[in-house]
Amino acid sequence: MQTNSKVAFAQSYIESLCRILHNLPLSDFALALDRLEKALVEQRRIFLAGNGGSAATASHMAEDLMKGVAQSMGKSFRAISLSDNVPLITAIANDESYSEIFASQLRALAQAGDVLIVFSGSGNSANIVRAVEVARQMQVKTIAFLGMGGGQVAKMADVSVIVPSNEYGPIEDIHMMFDHLITAYLRSWSAKLQKD
Repeated sequence: MQTNSKVAFAQSYIESLCRILHNLPLSDFALALDRLEKALVEQRRIFLAGNGGSAATASHMAEDLMKGVAQSMGKSFRAISLSDNVPLITAIANDESYSEIFASQLRALAQAGDVLIVFSGSGNSANIVRAVEVARQMQVKTIAFLGMGGGQVAKMADVSVIVPSNEYGPIEDIHMMFDHLITAYLRSWSAKLQKD
C-alpha cells in the first residue's frame, strides 16, 4: 500500500467507528452505571468474563474497578476476572466442559446480589451464555456488553448494552472504551459523594 492509501484506510476505519459511537444505546449504558453505583455502595463483588480479546477487556476492567476507582474513593470494588486463572480454567474445561469455565467459578465464588459483567462480540459463546444462566439462578445481577445484535445473552442479562456493529474490531474497541468511561464516571461520582 502507498502512504495515501494507508491514510485513507485508517480514516475509513475511524469514520466508521465514529458512526457507531454516535449510535450507541446510551440509555442502556446508563442502566449499567446505575447497577455499578449500587454495587459499589453495597460493596458487592464484581465478576467479569470474556473470551479472546474480550478476556483481555475483562482483565483490564477488573484492574480499573479495583485500582482506578480506589484512587478517588479510598475503597474499590472487589473485582475478579474469571478469564485470568489459566490452571483453573483448563482444569474445568478438561474435567467438565469448556462451556462451564466461568459458570463453575461463579458457583464457587459468587453470592446473591453480586454482579457479573460479560463481554461478547456475538452474545452466543456457550461459556458466556452458561455463565449468565448460572448467575440468574444464583440471583447475581448481570450486565452484558455485546455486539452483532446481542445474540442469546441480550435476552438473558439484566442490562444489555449492544454496540451496533457486526465487526469484532469496532465492537472490542468500544467495549474497552466502556471500561474507561465507567471508571471515569465512578471516580467522578464517588468524589461528589465524598463532598456531600
